[in-house]
Amino acid sequence: MKVSELYIYPIKSLRGIALSRSEIARLGFPFDRRFMLYKVHREDTGVRYEKMQVSEFTGMCLFYTDIEYPDEKDPSGKLFVTHHEPNNGPRETIEVPLIPETRRLDVLDVDLHHSPTQAYNMGVHYNKWFSKWFGFEVIFVFLGTNRRRALFPGLTDGQSNKSWMSSITSTILPFGWGKDEEEKLSFADCAPFLVVSKTSLRNVSARLPDGEEMDITKFRPNIILEGAEEEWEEDFWGEMSIGDANLKLLHNCGRCSSINVDYNTGKPGTGESGTMLKKLMKDRRVDPGAKWSPIFGRYAYLYPDNDGQVIEVGDEAIVTKRNAERTRFDWPGLST
Repeated sequence: MKVSELYIYPIKSLRGIALSRSEIARLGFPFDRRFMLYKVHREDTGVRYEKMQVSEFTGMCLFYTDIEYPDEKDPSGKLFVTHHEPNNGPRETIEVPLIPETRRLDVLDVDLHHSPTQAYNMGVHYNKWFSKWFGFEVIFVFLGTNRRRALFPGLTDGQSNKSWMSSITSTILPFGWGKDEEEKLSFADCAPFLVVSKTSLRNVSARLPDGEEMDITKFRPNIILEGAEEEWEEDFWGEMSIGDANLKLLHNCGRCSSINVDYNTGKPGTGESGTMLKKLMKDRRVDPGAKWSPIFGRYAYLYPDNDGQVIEVGDEAIVTKRNAERTRFDWPGLST
């Protein structure tokens, strides 16, 4: 197989950025899911923060992102966020430092999928901009050097993990990493990478009326592969090499109503495309650990000592280990 497309999503659940190549690191592609939005609930008992994901806040798909990578002239880099009104309506862009200075930012506790961490409140200027578009109070947060624990059992056991120590330099991942042997995550859901197959996407698109195709970016992939011989064969992929990088594909990815969202309107989809989750539930509920969710794609972690390798579109991808049976999703609090 070959790499067809690569994506990062600097702000969780907003539109992603297509890449032609990227360094690869234990935490994921540099700058992937380092920012996130939370809805603010002010209650009698205090302030509560609700994580924002496109499945619940469908207008998030109307925000596009782009970046300028850090360099000697601009060591902070730039993140551009543009809100597109539907039907070719007005557009408005805000510029954010890709690597913000955090010393004067307020720190708050956040939780994502039962894996808590701390994040930095980016401040009134950015919060007001996002709140204006959503129509309620929003805070825009930056992960900084904080990390979430990966909660899949077995990720930190024994001798194999000793070689998973990060040797990445600041030029590859300017956020710093630390010397912790536990597998850690950014604001990515359950793994640093999501790998999907275009062969299986054809099966998904075939469920739509003639002339319609499923938008693969609705599945939020990092690595898209083409050339798989069979539909859904990725369910059994255990390990893979892409260029000089090696990945462990440990779990399936269960899908939610985010794949029903109409990316043109920012609202729940209508017609056949708005029922894609139900269509896939007919035959893709194949993981007993996520028995209510149809499966599309595999969560992946970087193999030992592969920090700093570069992968790019066109690279050969080889499955180096196949599992005899499907894996069982077992993230505490999420698995069934």
